[in-house]
Amino acid sequence: MRTLPIVWQRLVGAQGTTCPRCRGTGEEVRRAVAQLRTVLESLGIEPVLEEREIDQAAFLRDPLQSNQVLISGRPLDDWLGGRTGSSRCCNECGDRECRTLEVDGQTYETIPEDLVLRAGLIAAAHLPDAAPCPRACSAACCDTAKASDDAAAAGPRPG
Repeated sequence: MRTLPIVWQRLVGAQGTTCPRCRGTGEEVRRAVAQLRTVLESLGIEPVLEEREIDQAAFLRDPLQSNQVLISGRPLDDWLGGRTGSSRCCNECGDRECRTLEVDGQTYETIPEDLVLRAGLIAAAHLPDAAPCPRACSAACCDTAKASDDAAAAGPRPG
């Protein structure tokens, strides 16, 4: 089974806490991955979620790494033709601004499940060999099998 890697990363403070924006995104990402698992299973694709923690030092170096979702190594924004932005968040983030996402003219602080699901489906369609052979054989075999199936469906040849 092929995998669809999904990474969600966020700031985690010394007390193990994260901001409400990141916490909400985490819940949305988990629900989206559960839906993707159901939808993609029949295609031989398994979404695999990795949750990464960013410490305060890494966050201070690059705040936009927090609350980021990567699918197949690309930011979710890329898959949806969106843009990364930022806005003031909360005490967890100090005086730094947290990542936002703009898609179709709408700005999101918490990334909703439907956007993660949509980006996941687009990414899955771009996986190598996105349409697996139902007979678990090579492409040449499928071409031969398809020709054989087509001939059988056409019925007997006139003699």
